[in-house]
Amino acid sequence: MSTPAFASAFALSEEALAAASACLERLVVPPEANLGFVYFSDRLSLHAEALVARLRAGTGIAHWVGSVAVGVCGRGAAAIDQGAVSVMVGRFPPESFHVFSGRQPLSGSSLHQPYFAVVHADPATPDMTDLIADMAGKVSSGFVTGGLSSSRARVVQIADGVVSGGISGVAFSPAVPVATRLTQGCAALPGRHLVTRAEGNIIVTLDSRPALDAFKAAAGPELAANLREAAARVLVGIPVSGSEADDYTVRNIVALDPQSGMIAIDEEVEAGASLLFCRRDPGAALEDMHRALASLKASLRAAPQAALYVSCLGRGGNTFEEDATEPKLIRAAFGDIPLAGFFANGEISRDHLYGYTGVLTLFL
Repeated sequence: MSTPAFASAFALSEEALAAASACLERLVVPPEANLGFVYFSDRLSLHAEALVARLRAGTGIAHWVGSVAVGVCGRGAAAIDQGAVSVMVGRFPPESFHVFSGRQPLSGSSLHQPYFAVVHADPATPDMTDLIADMAGKVSSGFVTGGLSSSRARVVQIADGVVSGGISGVAFSPAVPVATRLTQGCAALPGRHLVTRAEGNIIVTLDSRPALDAFKAAAGPELAANLREAAARVLVGIPVSGSEADDYTVRNIVALDPQSGMIAIDEEVEAGASLLFCRRDPGAALEDMHRALASLKASLRAAPQAALYVSCLGRGGNTFEEDATEPKLIRAAFGDIPLAGFFANGEISRDHLYGYTGVLTLFL
């Protein structure tokens, strides 16, 4: 029987070094493991340097990537708004990966052909959607996964050290087989709409009528009677070109003007674009999670060895019965494999930035 190539551990503590030490006690580091992933609560962010140093010393692994987050998840476990650390380590083929950041860019990589990348990013960085698309263009698969750091305190990422701002992560060669899937947290409402007039992030008309009229029709009379409630539960979906028919990025409605009939969202739009409305729906989110896991499992030719999972901060216990619902569903689908991940301020899949989604990456 071959030695497992991956291992993970999850620990709760309000002390960074205590959480790191607890993870190390539970972690059976594979022989010749050479890369680690670490996700830690924003309650511990002030001690990020010490935490990473403790993990490096305790495992002998030099290369680490990860992020701070309001919530983290592990194998069948999760914690939001608690002190927690989630760690996963693995043995990858020599010269098969390159940790990158502003300090050590991917352009200086020893990889002859970067194939895929796991990305962590600072949400305050300007032009993030363009940076993600640019990053996807640097890997031959055109696919990156990951998420934006979430924190109420210090915002940092891990890339062979503690970094902040921009994008960091790890790129892999084709020698590292992966499979990924995106699951939506909203249900698309019937109909597509044409933006016929827009100014920046303000949508003036849809289908040549006031945008608010189209919004009310999509929301239905009960929700339309309470616009504040409707704006929280009915969101805008922007279809992703070149992808599946039901793939869309979700954007929040930030303002509704009953007098002018205009609506504003948290992204700029242009006349000629199409959009749809979608509703945050726990039942639909759970159904889509089951669908995505079943579809991914059916597509695999080999059993997965380990997983990374990035979920929206608006999911977890805010959407499902408990914070750990998603990692438990992943365990039910693929067995008790090592897993690490976090609750993000935006999720990355392929070359897009999403919201209210979950992104699963399997190492095969």
